[in-house]
Amino acid sequence: MNCFCTPQNNTTGESCCKANELCSFSGNLDDVTATPIYVQSVYDAVRFHMQGMKTVQCLKFTPAIPPGCSVSRILDIRCKKVFDPSQASNCDNLTLDMETGISGAYFVNECNSVVETVGPDGVPSEKILFADTSECDATDCGTPIFGTQNVRIWGNIVVYIDLAICDSCGRESTMTICAEVNIAKPSCPLVLTNFFELCMPSTTNSAFMPRLTELSNAGFSCRMATNNASRDLCIGPNGEISANLIVTICITVEKKITVPVQLCVLSTGFAEAPLQENVSGVVTCPGLFPERNDGSSSSNSCQSESNSCITNPCCDPCCPPSSGDCDCGCSDYPPKTCK
Repeated sequence: MNCFCTPQNNTTGESCCKANELCSFSGNLDDVTATPIYVQSVYDAVRFHMQGMKTVQCLKFTPAIPPGCSVSRILDIRCKKVFDPSQASNCDNLTLDMETGISGAYFVNECNSVVETVGPDGVPSEKILFADTSECDATDCGTPIFGTQNVRIWGNIVVYIDLAICDSCGRESTMTICAEVNIAKPSCPLVLTNFFELCMPSTTNSAFMPRLTELSNAGFSCRMATNNASRDLCIGPNGEISANLIVTICITVEKKITVPVQLCVLSTGFAEAPLQENVSGVVTCPGLFPERNDGSSSSNSCQSESNSCITNPCCDPCCPPSSGDCDCGCSDYPPKTCK
């Protein structure tokens, strides 16, 4: 239960959860309708990996092991990226900076700066591309473009080591030590380089120019420098621990060429999130999305109401009123005289 007194999709009893199911399909094809949507279509994409490595000597970990204890073995080594949400521009935050050069096309510029449009992420992240594609347009093919990708990395990661320690009586227990590792400084970042090729659609047979979208994510793994705890771990007289490590860096980058398009898709309706409060019988709450009013709409009330007096012969103003009332309201007023 949560603060709204509604059950959650957490059946494990742990401090985790599962997201609500927003879409469902009954299996009945009568519930499926064709709907036009205005989205970005991916015309071409390429994905590649970039790898790097950093060695760390005599990295000091905290806390120290208890007095009289020794390290029997290393259970696990793991790491995570540093990010402070209260200070997004903090130089300690692990940061990837993408620098892309294009050959065979141009980035559209304005006032000596690249024009960027708002992407699906809600921020200006798409660069507009232009090239003379007439030669390949004549053969109904795309125009190849080539690029150089430089990824600059700086910031910190946190390394955790799970240790099995033994006290003077031979009893074994576990403890976790941690330390921050600086990958690089913003003034001297770690740079990884790669090359790529993409196929660009026409720039003349379209209302929009293609856009280049870039996605990237960094992953890290750590291990002992020589894979030997006795050589790579050093324990001081007060239980303080230092270690020699190798940090492996792997960056996944994906390049996309996108164009805004209007597509027809099959839909089962709007996605609606489940309510976390109950206000039934108190107020009438509005909907979030307007109903469709085109020919694909399942409701024909608009058409039937607007044509009710046309299809009913008793509502013809040039005809005398019938003896009976058809309950359409036309008998409430005298008929007009035909000329």
